[in-house]
Parts: sequence; structure tokens; C-alpha cells
Amino acid sequence: MARCYEPENEASARRPPLRWPAMPARREDLRNVAIVAHVDHGKTTLVDALLWQAGSFRANEDVAERVMDSLDLEREKGITILAKNTAVQIGDTKVNIVDTPGHADFGGEVERGLTMVDGVLLLVDASEGPLPQTRFVLRKALEARLPVVLVVNKVDRSDARPEAVVNEVYELFLDLDADESQIEFPIVYANAREGRAGFAPDELADDLGPLVQTLLATVPAPSYDPDHPLQALVTNLDASPYLGRLALLRIQHGTIRKGELIAWCRADGTIENARVTELYVTEVLDRVPAEEAGPGEIVALAGLPEVTIGETIADPDDPRPLPVTTVDEPALAMTLGINTSPLAGTEGDKVTASALIGRLEQELVGNVSLRVQPTARPEVWEVQGRGELQLAVLVEIMRREGFELTVGKPEVLTREIDGKKHEPVERVAIDVPEDYIGVVTQLLALRKGGLQQMVNHGTGWARMEYLVPARGLIGFRTEFLTETRGTGIMHHVFERWEPWHGELRTRPTGSLVADRRGQATAFAIAALQERGSLFVAPREELYEGMVVGENARGEDLDVNASKEKKLTNMRSATADELVRLIPPRPLSLEQALEFIRDDECVEVTPKSIRLRKVELSAQKRQTQASRRKRERDAAPA
Repeated sequence: MARCYEPENEASARRPPLRWPAMPARREDLRNVAIVAHVDHGKTTLVDALLWQAGSFRANEDVAERVMDSLDLEREKGITILAKNTAVQIGDTKVNIVDTPGHADFGGEVERGLTMVDGVLLLVDASEGPLPQTRFVLRKALEARLPVVLVVNKVDRSDARPEAVVNEVYELFLDLDADESQIEFPIVYANAREGRAGFAPDELADDLGPLVQTLLATVPAPSYDPDHPLQALVTNLDASPYLGRLALLRIQHGTIRKGELIAWCRADGTIENARVTELYVTEVLDRVPAEEAGPGEIVALAGLPEVTIGETIADPDDPRPLPVTTVDEPALAMTLGINTSPLAGTEGDKVTASALIGRLEQELVGNVSLRVQPTARPEVWEVQGRGELQLAVLVEIMRREGFELTVGKPEVLTREIDGKKHEPVERVAIDVPEDYIGVVTQLLALRKGGLQQMVNHGTGWARMEYLVPARGLIGFRTEFLTETRGTGIMHHVFERWEPWHGELRTRPTGSLVADRRGQATAFAIAALQERGSLFVAPREELYEGMVVGENARGEDLDVNASKEKKLTNMRSATADELVRLIPPRPLSLEQALEFIRDDECVEVTPKSIRLRKVELSAQKRQTQASRRKRERDAAPA
């Protein structure tokens, strides 16, 4: 609706006509909310309770615990990796809930999830309080100016301290420069496992009613312009064996109908017409076919075979692209190539470079926080991501699909700022028993970590916050757990870029390296046990250049781990002596990536994880070491 005024003189004739903006309309029957929190603070458990209490399942239905964690890896590790959405019906209102990952490495999923919602539930553990990932997700929510409902979860814990945790959250809001309107947030206390919530920690209702009331009152209904043409942003992708690629999107304005013509605004700036072949909306955990969907809805549509994240679906008569979603840049890189060891092809069925790059390109379609770059070698690519866990999860998924891979040591990505080399610095939160404060301080001092804050809650545990260069944390977790006898808890998240911190101490121990092909024998392993800890058991296949153990000393040692006991007809008093072998130390994929040095890599197959030298030949390794020593000696001091 436009209202113009007649020009009274020449000056007013040059002014553009005044236009009254159309009043935005709201869909009061809909709410879109994301649940964000640090890892293991109870997001997925809370979604379970909401689904049960909304009557989404039959009373006798067999439903798995943490039903939203549908990937095998998510169930094994107990973490959420992919952001997923569900929908519950609360009275006349449909609530779309986006369950996001709590680990910093999967922050790209969180950023995309926040573009689909109008408010967030911020979950904080009543004992642990806000941790680094809480800071990360809250910063993103405040930047997007989303209203926040604070849920203090696990108030039934024996060491719960809800009042102190609420004060810590207020401090976090102030630290992140929240304005006055953002700091005034409602607070709900909950026990998600039992499905109870209340407005005081010791007065919980029998259900989640107080939380649901607060959510409906705080999170605004989706607003839209009734006169605006269709606009919807693609925020995620999925695949169907029958329909191909599915685009998951939030409709900003207008209505999408099944079978109608739409404008597909692509990332390269071109606009193509396409047809919606299928349209789905979410009900509970299932996608249900729909004839049409209005503004504010989160839908999945088929018919765009090459659609990517960040593109816009618009009206063909008036296409208006939305700005592309930006995510934080990668901070870590590692090389990924085909398996080149002597045992290549014996355990997996996908061993070619073309299969590997095809799989990586497929991963790039749905994972916006990854980058893949070519290297000087045609069978090796550099994969860049947010952190070790994200890259390890990608390798683990590919391994289960039948790939055989060679994975290089993770390295941090540096950046030139004002002509100086900068590196990423992480904020590390560590919870340890008081007895281990000294040893943790010593470990992080060697990695050039700076202590920012130390709090002792009087429970025998201390919380320490450090700023540490990201490369100092590669390989730190294993050493940290060893020194704290497995009791320490550590979390970290990217903080900022800082000038290069200089050389850091690497792993203090060397490697025991097999010097020939063969099977490991108990006789040889018994003799090697005093040299260090071993990764192999008797009868395992070995090859030259394979790392079979960790040397107690700093240098590498070539050993014969396949040496057999010679049988003679000479009698000996110790002939039948019982040999007790120390069990081998098995390494998970994450531990293997943390352990390796610059000249080592990890061989990953569907059945095995082996460590090896990049250069397998001992003679060539010796030649390279001699050349490096000569170059160091010749270099000016």
C-alpha cells in the first residue's frame, strides 16, 4: 500500500514519494526453536522428554533412548554430530525443534541451525556451568539477536549449584557484550531425564509444563510480509534413495506448493526455473508429504538435483535471493590419500583415488565447514575442518563404508595479518581434582598456554581456563588423561587469532619401527617390552616402516618384531619358561591422529588402524635425516 503526496514546490518534487511499510504478520500457530548447549549437558535427552509428553509415541512403543541421535557413531560416542529437527504439537501450536551438536568441531551445524529458528533454549549443566561451547553457541545466538530461554538442567545432581551457575551465565552474557534487552532472559530449572521442570530448583512440576509455557511466551511466532513473494533459504541437505537430493529449508515469506514452478537462485548468481516434485513437513521424527507449506515452516523439497546449502528458493515472477549463510573458517587441516602400504587392498574394497575424491566431493555438498584442496601428489588431498574430532569422524565414516586411507598428521592453518604470521588460539576449560592442578599447569606451560581464570568450588575439584595455541592441543588429550589418571575433563573452542608463538615441544617419546615384513611373534615382543609400550599383538602382520610401539626414549628405534625363537636339539634349563606379555595398547582413530609425528601417518582400513612412517624404507629415512642435519649445520646461526 503506497501513499504519495502532491509536490508543493520544486524541492518536494525531487523527493521520492513516502511509503508506509507493510505491517508484518505473524503465524501464532507455529514456533521454531533451537536447543543449544555444551556437549553432554542434556539437549537430546530433553527433546526425548518433550516428545514423550507431547504424546508423540504410543505408551507401549519401543523407542530408543536419545532417539534424535540416529547415526551409529552418535550412539557409540554419546554425542550429536548432525543437526536434526523434529516437531511436537503443544495444544494448537506446532513447535519445530532443532537439536544441534554440542561439540565445537561441529559448529557449522549450529550456525546453520540458528538460521532456521526464532529463539533458542540454552541448556547449562547445574554443576558444570557454562563451558567453552556454551560461549560459542551463545555468541552466535546473540549475533543473530535471537531471544534466549535459560534452562539449568540436571538440578538433581548431588553437586548441583544452580544459583552460582545462573550468576556465571549472567557474567557470560556481559562478557559477550549483550545489550539490556538480551540480558533479561527467563530462567527454568529442569531434570530432563525425569521430564520435570520448574521455576525454582527445589520446586519442579511433574512434567515440563513450566518450560513449555516459558518457551511459547518468549520465542516469538514467525513473522512474514503477506505481500512479499516466495523466499526460502536452503540450510541443510538430505538424500533419499527414491527422490535423490532433498533441500531442507525455512520459508521466510510466501507459500510453497507441491508441483508448482519455483525460481532456484544458485550460488553462482544464476537463476533457473525448477518444479517441486515432492514436499515434506516434519511431524515428530518422520517427514510427512504435504500439498503446501506456509511462511515459517521448516520443509524438505525434492526436484533440485544439484542444490547446495546457502541457495534461495524464490518466486519465478519476482526472484529475490537471500544473503548466503556464512560459517567460521576451518582451523585445522590434514592430508587424506589412498592406502600405499604393502598391505593395501587386503581389507577394504574402495582403494582408488577416483573413489576417494568422489566421496570427499559428496561430503562437501552437505558439510559447509569442510574444505578440500589438491596437493602436489595426485592421490593425496588436504582436508580442512574445525578440529580433530570433526576430521576423525569423517575418516571413521569413510572407513566403515569400505575405504582404505592414509591419513597425515593434523596441522593448524595459519593466516597473514598485517604482514605477520598468525595462528588460532583456543580457549580451554579444564576440570581436575585439586591434586592434579600442578601437573596440568606444567603440561600447558610447555605448550605456551596462559592461565586466564582458576575457580575452586570447594568440592575437591578446580576449574581452570587457559588460552593455548591450537597446535599445542594436538596430542594433548592423551597425555592429559594419563597424567590425571583419567579423571580430568577438558573442552576447548576457538577464541581468536594471535601472532605465531614460536616453536612448541612435540611428543617427548620416539617410535619403535618394524624393520622387515612378517608376523609379530611373542618371542620378539617379550624382548621389546622393556623398550616401551607396544601397539601390536603376536601374529599380527607387520611391514618395514610400520610403527609397532612407543619408545621410552626420544629417538626412533628400528626393531625386529617378527624374530622367531630358534629351535635346537640342545637342552636348556629355561626352555619352557612361561613368558608373560603385557597386553598391547590399542589406539582409537583420534588417539592415533594425536600420537603421530610429522614424519608419520595413520593407515586406516575397515578392520585395522596402523601407524607407519611416511617413508617406509629405513635406509631412505636415514639418508633424509643425514641431509637435514647437514642443512642445519650449514645454516647461519
